[in-house]
Amino acid sequence: MRVFRDLHPAALAAAPLAGAVLTLAAGVMLLASAATPSAPERFVELLKFEPVLLIEIGHFLSSVLGLVLVMLAFGLRARLDAAWAATLIVLLVAAPLSLVKGFIWEETTVLVGLAVLLAPFRAAFPRTARLSRMEVTPGWLVSAVCLVAGVGLLGLWSFEHADYGELPWWRVMADADAERSLRAWAGSALVLIAFGVWRLFASAATPPIVGDEDPDFERVRTILANAEVSRPGSNLALLGDKRFLFSASGESFLMFGVRGRSWVALGPPVGRRDERLELLWRFRELADAHAARPGLYGLEAEDLPDVVELGFSIQKLGESALTPLETFSLEGRRRGNLRRAWRKAAEEGATFEVVPRERVAPLISELRAVSDDWLADHAGGEKGFSLGGFLPRYVQEFPVAVVRWGGRVIAFATLWTTPSKASFSIDLMRYRDEGPRNVMDYLFVELMEWGRAQGYVAFDFGMAPLAGLDDRPLAPIMSRVGRLIFDRGEEIYNFQGVRRYKDKYDPLWQPRYVAAPHKWAIPRLVADVGLLSSGGMAGLAKRPKKAEEPLPQAA
Repeated sequence: MRVFRDLHPAALAAAPLAGAVLTLAAGVMLLASAATPSAPERFVELLKFEPVLLIEIGHFLSSVLGLVLVMLAFGLRARLDAAWAATLIVLLVAAPLSLVKGFIWEETTVLVGLAVLLAPFRAAFPRTARLSRMEVTPGWLVSAVCLVAGVGLLGLWSFEHADYGELPWWRVMADADAERSLRAWAGSALVLIAFGVWRLFASAATPPIVGDEDPDFERVRTILANAEVSRPGSNLALLGDKRFLFSASGESFLMFGVRGRSWVALGPPVGRRDERLELLWRFRELADAHAARPGLYGLEAEDLPDVVELGFSIQKLGESALTPLETFSLEGRRRGNLRRAWRKAAEEGATFEVVPRERVAPLISELRAVSDDWLADHAGGEKGFSLGGFLPRYVQEFPVAVVRWGGRVIAFATLWTTPSKASFSIDLMRYRDEGPRNVMDYLFVELMEWGRAQGYVAFDFGMAPLAGLDDRPLAPIMSRVGRLIFDRGEEIYNFQGVRRYKDKYDPLWQPRYVAAPHKWAIPRLVADVGLLSSGGMAGLAKRPKKAEEPLPQAA
């Protein structure tokens, strides 16, 4: 008994793949059986006590169930509990049908034996997801189509080499056995086509978070205000479009968005440093239990050891600009243009102020007017997920830097601060065309002076997408494609202009990464982030206008 207990974990680990292979073989067996001639002596004996109609129904249903077993094999490999239960039901239904269609007791024995073999391994299929959550790839559908086509060819070959060698195949359909075989094959093909079309258009429902309810914002605010580890972008937790996974202590969280089968964590966990890896593991396990594709977006270099621990593949996305405030100065020839723009704006009457979050509410109507003017001149609309939008409740969560000219607000930026004061950044950034030229340069210079006075170490200008990727012969293909887009894709987005604008402030360029369980899943993950941030395909299709000098905010 001790040997069996020792082998039990290994058996549970091997059960999904072994069960999938055996179920696939059983499905192929039923399909092949339906496509080949019946055993004459058994068929004659069966006709003595069973009506022909029942034989025809059993033969047709057996072939369809064979294709269903082929489909369920994919769910077993993905460890879906629903696939395990459905496989047992299909096996126990198909077993007597093998007796009904031609007294093929060997098939019945195999099917019952497979059901008995799978029954004790319920624990090997922990993913509590519906069968509609099966991720069926185009490659899998092509393989299934080839399988059904192969079964049809097997049937034609079998009957050409039975008693029908002198007749063309379309004449053979007059024979009841051959007609039964082709009917079963056609039924399986129709089921596969219907399944493929359904999977093409079906969209998976957003999965629930089991065991963790969406918290109120006060809980999130408390963690953000006291986090040992946080970054400026962690404040996106207050946008209102995220799901949260909390640590056992309640002092850390990981935020993520869901699009279809993709679960995308935005940045690493926020809160206690010693709880980060445990939260990442819980996120991956929870996504796995719901047959979802987990991913981590917007990672920094210091996050990579934990990501490697998860077994994720990593891809560089671009570089983020971080300007140290202690060494920032307007002196010197390199800063001449910036210094003149800042000084001229002040001479023309521009004034700067950081309004604390408690005093933002009375300014909302004035800020909204600036935002509406900005949106009218810039295509794309409001963003979400990885970028903030103008929502009055969200804007009032942060201090707001404003530039006034002639007594009116002509530019503003919401500020992302951190408890550690390692860095701060801006989120929502809007301005009017009226007023001094290069008013945003004035805003940034004043902001960095304010940050230095407040004790912040650095100002984070955000990411320059696709910057810093290598185009070497041995570089990853995604890096090479990204570099090509960065060099040649100015019609899509002003990649190089964003990099040049931030370079004016002499930042330290730091890499940013995306991670997923498999390398091939990363492009899909990045596409889902774009759709989450832009509000779907309609929002993504709105191309921004190309400005003379791009500003730092980048999707």
